[in-house]
Amino acid sequence: VSVLSSAIIVYRLPWTWKCSKLLMKFIHAGLNTIAMILAIVSMVAVFEYHNARNIPNMYSLHSWIGLTAVIFYSLQLFLGFAVFLLPFAPVPLRAALMPIHVYSGLTIFATVIATALMGITEKLIFSLKNPAYSASPPEATFVNCLGLLLVIFGALILWMASRPHWKRPPEENAKVLRPVGGTPEGTEAESTMTDGSNADKSDLRISSEAARKQNLKLDEAGQRSTM
Repeated sequence: VSVLSSAIIVYRLPWTWKCSKLLMKFIHAGLNTIAMILAIVSMVAVFEYHNARNIPNMYSLHSWIGLTAVIFYSLQLFLGFAVFLLPFAPVPLRAALMPIHVYSGLTIFATVIATALMGITEKLIFSLKNPAYSASPPEATFVNCLGLLLVIFGALILWMASRPHWKRPPEENAKVLRPVGGTPEGTEAESTMTDGSNADKSDLRISSEAARKQNLKLDEAGQRSTM
């Protein structure tokens, strides 16, 4: 949970805003990869423990939701690498998938929190026999307080990921997409032009402005990414 939460808010920390966006993408992807590896190791350990103790596998809601979270998290990680980290996906595809990427990342994080809460409750019910969990022994009180802290921690992460003032500021020197053969604004030599050439120049400026808005829109969407 801690590694996954760090991956979510890595773009939201003010002291990281001075770092390049590419570096933050690699850190975001690296943290998510570590979290995925830890999740797989944990699942393997659980299955081996159950098999060694002759405990049935995949019968509880905790196990169902946990396995679902791992499957969707692996898909999230794969699509994040393929679409947002590697430079092959077209710009319109990235812009279209970014809201889905952000929403699914936050949903997976909330699912992981719920899985952890169900897991610790299930463990208490099975482990505490004398006195029983219903008698509220010190172990039960401690774990219940731990569960409340986990809920508060998850709510804080979701709050940071959803507040606009925690969003990474846009890049100052954003590259502008220009038509092939186009020239930057303000660098054209003065010359006498006909009405037709003035119209072509106006169309070029409109195209350049539209490309700039599209690029800035993608940059703003990319800064909300949390895999």
